[in-house]
Amino acid sequence: MIKLYNLPRSGNCYKIRLLLALLDLEHEIIDIDAKAGENTTAEFLRLNPRGQLPVLDDDGEVLWDSTAILVYLADRYGGDDWLPRDSLGLARVMQWLALEQNEGRYGLARARAHALGNPNAFARDANPEECRALAMTALQVLEERLAANDWLAADQVTIADIACYPYVAMAGEGNIDIAPFAAVQTWTRRIAKLPRYLPLP
Repeated sequence: MIKLYNLPRSGNCYKIRLLLALLDLEHEIIDIDAKAGENTTAEFLRLNPRGQLPVLDDDGEVLWDSTAILVYLADRYGGDDWLPRDSLGLARVMQWLALEQNEGRYGLARARAHALGNPNAFARDANPEECRALAMTALQVLEERLAANDWLAADQVTIADIACYPYVAMAGEGNIDIAPFAAVQTWTRRIAKLPRYLPLP
């Protein structure tokens, strides 16, 4: 049985919930109260010594980090459509995962965390102008790709799209306006029409 240790408002946790839903995988959600410090208990740190969410337990195999979990689920349960096996296809997925982990995380995600008053250092130490500049870079790169393609890495949806989607779709919560990026907006609507789509938190 798949167990997901989850923070409901986290975009990184939502990515995993979304992929689990799209793959139609039976799973149990275990919400962790980070404000109460449940992610710093000895029990939780045995699952993830970094004290971060999400954490996936697939019948005793424990993984942390949203990107690693996406790769695992796609490869084990999703087949070639979600994670291409050929060198070029795999590399194209990985480059979008890298964008999400850099400009996406430190731009879009950090702007949102800061605007929502997240007390952790990731949000507290954010420079809103730097976040905005990185967010604009991410959105422009996405726009250029999506203006000519339905999906980021291939001719069909992959985990590249799932990884990049949440913080783009929730950009408004970080005071980032995606209205100027028409192709990005169309892409977010395309994802929301996927079978078994799970609404944003």
